[in-house]
This record gives sequence, C-alpha cells and structure tokens, in this order.
Amino acid sequence: AHADGDAAAGAKVFVQCSACHTVGVGALNSVGPVLNGVVGRPAGTYPGYRYSSAMRKSGLTWDEATLQKYLKGPDQVLPGTKMAFPGIASDADLANLIAYLKQQSAE
Repeated sequence: AHADGDAAAGAKVFVQCSACHTVGVGALNSVGPVLNGVVGRPAGTYPGYRYSSAMRKSGLTWDEATLQKYLKGPDQVLPGTKMAFPGIASDADLANLIAYLKQQSAE
C-alpha cells in the first residue's frame, strides 16, 4: 500500500491528531508522542515518551501500510494501546494524513 495523498489536505486531517500529538520545529511529547519522523520509525521508540507495553513490544514499524491499518482502527491492530482514538474511516483522509506525516522530518 502506498499513500499518494495530498499533504495540504492531510494537514487539515491532522487537526484530529493534534489534541494529543505535535509535529514541527519545537514539537514536544504530549498525551501522545511527537510525530516528527514517524514514517519509517519503529513503534514505541520516540525518546522521552512513556509508551504502553503493547506498543513497546509490538515489533511494528510505521511504514505507510502499517499506518493505514493502524489509523483505521488502533485497538484492532494493537490491543492494549494507550491511543484512545476511534480511527479514520476515509481512505482519502488516511492517504492525505500519511502524506502530511511524511513531510515531518525527524530533524
């Protein structure tokens, strides 16, 4: 699966995520971890964030296909996650969100 989404539209979808997550220069861990550089990162590894044991032990890597599945239904992909989010139903919104996240470099 490959997300060929619209990053500008994804920024609007990210508003749903911004209650718990931050991105960009100066981003800090909040209710959820910083999402800079999340695409390609092993799950449960952002420095300074206290992940659930389910996330730390998941063995997941946040590639596009894994993000698409997880963001559709976090509890279904990873039972025991702390992420209290019902998921994003729209495939277009998911593709756009992932395109936006891909622009958020780890630096």
